[in-house]
Amino acid sequence: MTHRIEKNQLQEAMLLGCHWLTEIARVKTLSIPAAENTRNHLHHNWQGAIRGEYSVADRLWGFFCPVWHTGQAVKALVNAYCVTGESHLLENALDCAAFIGNQQNQMPGDEDYGLIHAYEDFGDKINVSAILEALDGLFVLADATGDKRYEQWALSALHWVARKAYLPSEGLVCDVYDPAACSIVEVPSWTEGKLSSRGRPLLDDAVFLTGYQRSGEETFREIFFEIAERLLVTEDPPGNWIGFGPCDPQAGNIHPRHAYWWGKPMLAAWKASGQEKYLACARRAADWYVGALRADGGLIRNTYRDFNTDSFGHATSGAACAAIFLQEIIAATGDEKYREPAERALGFCMMMQMRTPNDPNLTGVVIEKILPPDGTDRHPYTVRDLGTIFFVQAAAIALQRSF
Repeated sequence: MTHRIEKNQLQEAMLLGCHWLTEIARVKTLSIPAAENTRNHLHHNWQGAIRGEYSVADRLWGFFCPVWHTGQAVKALVNAYCVTGESHLLENALDCAAFIGNQQNQMPGDEDYGLIHAYEDFGDKINVSAILEALDGLFVLADATGDKRYEQWALSALHWVARKAYLPSEGLVCDVYDPAACSIVEVPSWTEGKLSSRGRPLLDDAVFLTGYQRSGEETFREIFFEIAERLLVTEDPPGNWIGFGPCDPQAGNIHPRHAYWWGKPMLAAWKASGQEKYLACARRAADWYVGALRADGGLIRNTYRDFNTDSFGHATSGAACAAIFLQEIIAATGDEKYREPAERALGFCMMMQMRTPNDPNLTGVVIEKILPPDGTDRHPYTVRDLGTIFFVQAAAIALQRSF
């Protein structure tokens, strides 16, 4: 790190973010008020889930896909625990992981054994990407505790995805599953605006490769590299994939975490295979973040092909993911050209953290978004837990490697 971010300041900010996750955002009861469940997610036990949305203007909580958000929070808390040794962080990670376990079908022999009920866009249907994005936290928790149960949860979920949602040889994972009908659901295609059961090349967190490395299950390795190859042939623009949602190819804007989910795992593909084409793709994705980061380290939700942006609608979680990715590529390649933008992104996240707010629900949170004016003096801040979650992950990496 440069002199702009002191180690003690970064650790203090990370722990304050952890405090927001564990003491403010974490659900400590089995149920939640109906008003908070705005999407009518069918979770019967909410304890350990992370509240994902908070309207500062209205002081109202909401949820958007608590399974994968909570899985990423588990990873954040475990990483912070490994840096600081503060046992309460690990204890809270265990509580969050229990929420994920409570959403999983753990009945061997059942058709949907291993399925995690990860509701997101629909209250009663499952987003398969949300399952995959919850799993890396379970792997790191298994390592931190020595409890293989969490690894087994993740592996059984991967088996379910491979069995029920993957399109063999196509490098695509179907998007939506209806657990009541036990079938994939046709949803509007991201690119064509019509019904389609085709999926997306979900390389998220390289969890299929991790699953192979831990289980020896060759199918997981095959799926991982089939998806990586699909990404190589559909890459557009360089380092990104505008043809797949939630990007919008018609408007020309690119989701701020897209290159993180699909570009960063190319580092793992390179390490596992030794093939330079994967490293070259990872570099292009990292370079996309260098181009997308603003002068102060921020990142805008609607970033266009030419790196122009809207004026509002920030995505601090995207800046945090950039900080994670750029630090990872430095560690993998030793290329120091990524250090300054990584530090700039991390500094922006710290700037967006609420340290002494009047609203106690904001203490320690990293603000995700600033809304455009609506003609009133309503508070323009929008909270999403992902800003804080990914900041904690990025800070833990920096504290572990850079000081």
